[in-house]
Amino acid sequence: MKKLLNKIVPLAYGQYFNVYTLVAPKKAAHRAFCLFCTVRKGRVQPQQAQYLEEAKHTVEEVAGHEIQSYHWPGEKETVLLVHGWESNTFRWRNLIKKLREANFNIIAFDAPSHGHSTGNLLYVPLYEQAVHHMVKKHDPKHLIGHSVGGMTLMYNEYKNPNPKVEKIITIGSPSEFHEIMDHFQNILRFNDRVMKSLDRYILDRFGFRIEEFSTSKFAQSNQKQGLLFHDVLDAVAPYHASAAVHEQWAGSTLVSTKGLGHSMHQDDVNNQIIEFLEA
Repeated sequence: MKKLLNKIVPLAYGQYFNVYTLVAPKKAAHRAFCLFCTVRKGRVQPQQAQYLEEAKHTVEEVAGHEIQSYHWPGEKETVLLVHGWESNTFRWRNLIKKLREANFNIIAFDAPSHGHSTGNLLYVPLYEQAVHHMVKKHDPKHLIGHSVGGMTLMYNEYKNPNPKVEKIITIGSPSEFHEIMDHFQNILRFNDRVMKSLDRYILDRFGFRIEEFSTSKFAQSNQKQGLLFHDVLDAVAPYHASAAVHEQWAGSTLVSTKGLGHSMHQDDVNNQIIEFLEA
C-alpha cells in the first residue's frame, strides 16, 4: 500500500498543478515551488544528538531563520563545512575527525530547515544567504560542500567572490538547475505550462531563469583552487555535473571514483581533502 501511495500522491499533485495553472498560474507556481522546496528529512536523530550537542556554537539570525552553528577549534586555518539536502552537520563526522587530527579550525552549520535550524523550506538562494553570512563572520580560508551544499558554495563565490577564500571543495554536487527541475516534473508528471509558470515565478522572485542557474557557468569566473569529487555511478547527482564544472573551472582538479556512492564518507576521500588543504 505504501509503495502504491508513493506513486499515486505525486501524480495527484501533478494533475492538481495542471488544472490550477489554468485559473491562477502565479499561485499555482508558488505552491509548486513550495512543494519542491519542502524538507522532509534532515532533523537531528537520537544517535546524532550527543555528537552535535558537544560542538554547539552560536545561533545566527539569517533571512528570518535561526541557524545553528558548530565549532571544533584548531590552530590552523578555518574550514567551513556545508552539508547537502535533507542532511545536517552530523554527516561530516568522519571528515571532522581528520580535520581535527590535522589541527584545522572547523566551523559548520545546519542549513535552514535542517538539523537544529528553523524552517520548513530550503532553496539555493536561501542557503546562499546563510553561507554568505558564515563566510563573513568566520573568515574561512577553505570551503567544503556536499551535494547541494557544494552547488551553493559555487553560487556564493559567483555572487559574492571573497578574496580571502583560497580553496573550495565540492563532493557529489549537481550543476544544472534545469536538470533538477526536469526531474521534479518527471516525478509529478505536470505539463510544460506548469513549468513555464515556475520559470516566470523564479525569474520574478530571484532574478534568474531556470536555464540560467548553472554551476558550470558560475565556475568560469572562479579564481580559487578547486577540488571536485564525484562518483561515476552516483545515482543522486549525475557525474557529468562535476565534469562540466571542472571543464569550466581553470583552477580545479576532478577526482573521479567508482562505487563510493553519493555521500562519499570514505577515508580515501577524506585523506585527499586533507592533502589538498595542506598543500
